[in-house]
Order: sequence, then structure tokens, then C-alpha cells
Amino acid sequence: MIKDSIKEYIEKAKKLSASTKEEIENARIEFLGKKGVMNELFAQFKTVPNEERKEIGILLNELKTTVQEKIDSLKEAIAEKQESMKPKEDLTKPSNIVSLGSIHPLTTVRNEIIDIFSRIGYTVAEGPEIEDDWHVFSALNFPPEHPARDMQDTFFVENGRQDGNDVLLRTHTSSVQARTMEKKQPPIRIIAPGRVFRNEAISARAHCIFHQVEGLYIDKGVSFADLKQSLLYFVKEMFGEQTQIRLRPSYFPFTEPSAEMDISCTICQGEGCNICKHTGWLEILGCGMVDPNVLEANGIDSKVYSGFAFGMGVERIAMLKYDVKDLRQYFENDIRFLNQFSSTF
Repeated sequence: MIKDSIKEYIEKAKKLSASTKEEIENARIEFLGKKGVMNELFAQFKTVPNEERKEIGILLNELKTTVQEKIDSLKEAIAEKQESMKPKEDLTKPSNIVSLGSIHPLTTVRNEIIDIFSRIGYTVAEGPEIEDDWHVFSALNFPPEHPARDMQDTFFVENGRQDGNDVLLRTHTSSVQARTMEKKQPPIRIIAPGRVFRNEAISARAHCIFHQVEGLYIDKGVSFADLKQSLLYFVKEMFGEQTQIRLRPSYFPFTEPSAEMDISCTICQGEGCNICKHTGWLEILGCGMVDPNVLEANGIDSKVYSGFAFGMGVERIAMLKYDVKDLRQYFENDIRFLNQFSSTF
């Protein structure tokens, strides 16, 4: 009978389940489609006796309502499941623009110096920033009462030790040269980049913390001509092929003969300007032949081997390369200043 069929379909509708939209659509077509259950039952309803029409009509409406509510609830359940699987952030939104940083200009210059010297066979050597008197001074031909010690303006950690080997913050990376010589026999060809400390008043041209790169080459037959050509190669690679150098006699306890090296002004190309004080030249480093006393103090036979050493301030090179007139800017972490070097990232 139609009455029993409708009741069976009502129970079936209540138990409907679906895990996809396709399954829900198939259930809807089965019950509510043109050739579905409801249309078939309505066709049979026409033959129902009048006295039964009311009861059958109520059951038909209940079936239709049950089917529709079940389908709606299944659709809602699937929509909620899909929503819960979506990422918390809307991936269609434009991304947040994050400002990229830049390599610090001092790091850029330091790496460029290392790269230039590595092309001609130099390797990087490092040493501690907290050093002893022997490696900073005595091994480099600084006698205890030598006036050159006063030139260093040293920060002492332990001063006046009974063994005389005071502990201090290194004033130059020459201590790395001493440590390399005492551990290794020639040939030696190293550069020693690092941070150094001197008790100086901070100004536009001086700071108590700065960075150096020092070089050392020791082998048989090394001459001052080798030193000059190595440094000429460096400045042409760093500042351009047109750059010229000049060497002026100077004094350092650990080299003899010693020299200060100038380069033709990178601002005015040697014509004379305020930066070079109208001389056309800018001082960038000190150099010289390693003193035989230094070789002997570090266990190297000065009658067999000779060598040269040089040292430069990274800040000084960076000031010339980027035309920065106040080296304090390198230490202030002012984002407006550092953003100018974003192209080096």
C-alpha cells in the first residue's frame, strides 16, 4: 500500500548519510528529482480513495519535509568540515611586505678585502680578542719599556702580573701573525681580519673599537718589491684600475724598513679636494718588511727566511669606498644610514 511505502521512505530519509557533495546530490535526485520517489508517490496519490487522501497527504508532506531537512543538514555538515580544513589566514590576501635587511657596510668591505687577497694565495687566520702581552707586544719586538707601547692606548684586563704577561684586549690583529708564526714554519701567507680595541676618544675619525685586516707573507727571497706589487694589486682591485699608490718612510716596531701607503684620492682622482686636504693622496695602511727580531722571537730563522707585513683599518677603507665622513655612523645602527647599503644584500 502507498501508506506503508511512504512510511518506509520517511525512515530511509532519516538515515540518509553522505560525505561528499556528489553523494548529497544523488540523494536529492533519488527523492526530489523528476523521476524521483516524490513524483512517483504523487502520481499514485491520484488513485487514493477520498476517505484516505487526508492521511496520505499528511504523510507525503512529512516525507518531503524530512528529505529536504536531511539534505540541508548534510550540506551544512560538509560545509563546516571544509571550512575547518581551510588555513587560518586568507591566502588570497596580499602578503605582508617585509623589509629586507642589508649586509653591514663594514662586513661587505671586510669580505671584499678577504676575497681580493685570497685570489693571490692568502688564507684567513684568526685569534682571540682577549690576548696576552707576549703575542700583542713582546713577540712583535716591543720591549717592556719601549715607547711604542704608549702608542697603542691599551685596555688591560689584568695589569701588573708577576710574570709580566699581562692580559689585555688586543690593540691590533698582529697578535694573530705571532700565533701563526709560532705554530707554523714558512711558507706563510695569511690575512688576519678582526676587531681590535684602543683606549681612544670617540670622534668622527677615531673609535675605541674598530676592525683591521693584517697580512703576513714569509718565505725565502721575499722582497720589498713583492710587498709593493701585492699592495698595488689590492688597491687597483678595491678602488679601480686608475688608482695609484705611494710609499712614505715610517716606523713600526715589528717591521724594518717600514712605510705608510697612500692612494690617489678616490674622490677627486688625485686632483686635490677637501677630503685629501688638496694633496691628491689618502693614507690607507702601514706596511714593511718583517723585522728579523720578530722572526727569531717566533722560531723562524731570519737568515733563511724574509717576509713582509701590512695592516689596514676596515673603517678607513669603507669611508673611502662609500664616501662616509664620520665612522661613528658604522656603530650607531641607524636604519636610515644602513638602508643606503641595501643594494649590497
